Amino acid sequence: MSDNNIGRKLANRYELIETVGQGSMGRVYLAEDALLGGVQVAIKFLSQTLLNEKMRERFVQEATTCAQLGQKSIHVVRVTDYGVSEDEVPYYVMEYLRGESLSKLIHVHPLAVPRFLGLARQIGLGLIAAHEGIVLQGKTFPIIHRDIKPSNILVTQDPTLGELAKILDFGIAKLMQADSDQTNCFMGTLAYASPEQMEGRELDSRSDIYSFGVMMFQMLTGKMPLRADTHSFGGWYKAHHSKVPQPVSEADPDLNIPKRLESLIMACLEKNVDRRPDNVKAVLQELAPLEEKYGAGLRISHRISRTLSKLPITEKKPGAPSEDSSTVFSMASWPKNKPIAEIVFYQPFQTSDQVWPTLWVMLPQRAIQADLIRTPYNNFICTMSPYPMALWLTVVYTNTKGLRWLPCYLDMKGSAGIEMAELLARMGRYKILFFALEEPQRCAHVTTANVVLPQCKLLKEWITIAKPQRPVGTPQDSKAILKSELNSKLKPKISAMLETAYPNLSLNVVGKVLD
Repeated sequence: MSDNNIGRKLANRYELIETVGQGSMGRVYLAEDALLGGVQVAIKFLSQTLLNEKMRERFVQEATTCAQLGQKSIHVVRVTDYGVSEDEVPYYVMEYLRGESLSKLIHVHPLAVPRFLGLARQIGLGLIAAHEGIVLQGKTFPIIHRDIKPSNILVTQDPTLGELAKILDFGIAKLMQADSDQTNCFMGTLAYASPEQMEGRELDSRSDIYSFGVMMFQMLTGKMPLRADTHSFGGWYKAHHSKVPQPVSEADPDLNIPKRLESLIMACLEKNVDRRPDNVKAVLQELAPLEEKYGAGLRISHRISRTLSKLPITEKKPGAPSEDSSTVFSMASWPKNKPIAEIVFYQPFQTSDQVWPTLWVMLPQRAIQADLIRTPYNNFICTMSPYPMALWLTVVYTNTKGLRWLPCYLDMKGSAGIEMAELLARMGRYKILFFALEEPQRCAHVTTANVVLPQCKLLKEWITIAKPQRPVGTPQDSKAILKSELNSKLKPKISAMLETAYPNLSLNVVGKVLD
């Protein structure tokens, strides 16, 4: 069905480009602001089916709420303008955010604890700003969102702050005004509503805390803490009032989360409002020491990733030859203790005069012999918490297979990982030995990759930092975090960089990650 609004211009300023979403009260469009040189904005219209005086007032209230809260907190979507179209439909203009909803992120994979803690803190800060209220006619009125759920949280990338969470859709938010009655009809989302919300009772910030608890449970496990017998008001009413939420540890027995975190989530899910945390500040106070332990390493890796992305894609170590003249590497044969499969691993390699850091890679024969293999990129990122671990990423290109991602993980508390990190930092280059699946007895191709000087310095720093570090988790925990970083953030960013640097390469063909 065609949309007559596309191409329309509002207030001789905002040109509607396309539909980008549907909120609880209306449709949202991407638009360009002609007054500001075509800056992209989002414009929300009140639904045609809701064009009555009461809903107009509520729509204005939503715009006013978001405008003020957006000024108070970067974790609430910011509203910049309000108006009424020629056909008398109210609309408001807000910042256009590129990102994904939290519901989509959870659907792909539950969040690792460090990432969960960072996003939960940001969502909590947005809720605190709402609960502290907005000023109307000189009076402060607290705001209860009443529809906190993953689809109302947008996760975007900020060039300075990294991953940034913003709360959306205050369409059913309620101003807690002393001289106004709370609505006695249910408005919200059944699976996330507090028991008192389903009863139509007067709400305070602890109702949002209950919804926040449901969402935190889902962020970690990908599951809901409660299940309704039927997806109906009656079914969810019974679930929220009489069913005991399952513990996080039962929903995912393999999820090793701190007991303190599980206890906090279960406290947020208390059916008795008086047994929940008093406010969101109390929730964040419980999360703070956990983020200090688990989140610091991830923040470091974000910062390192942003820094390294500004470095040249390739850089030769001054005075170092691009290729070693010795044939000793080409005489190597595939280790008997390694499977004949498309894998990658690292190990030191002793030549006549020194020890080299090397990557050993197995690929199909035609990918090695028929194509020119290039090594356009390598990078290192590290997390010190919950366990000191570094990701050593090499990207190679073959004409038949496109990009091949060769990640290795350096245990920064283990002797093998530390030895390899020291070799890489000292030499500033490493050898990549390619073997064919069909002929693993001898090395089919050898190439050299250079490590830029800032990365060498970082490797030395990580070795020093990791030595006194006391792990609060397992190597598998940190490896999972780094894998998530690679798949969700680094791969798209690196692919885009390589497309710019090597426009003639067919980078759209992306081979599997060898691991």
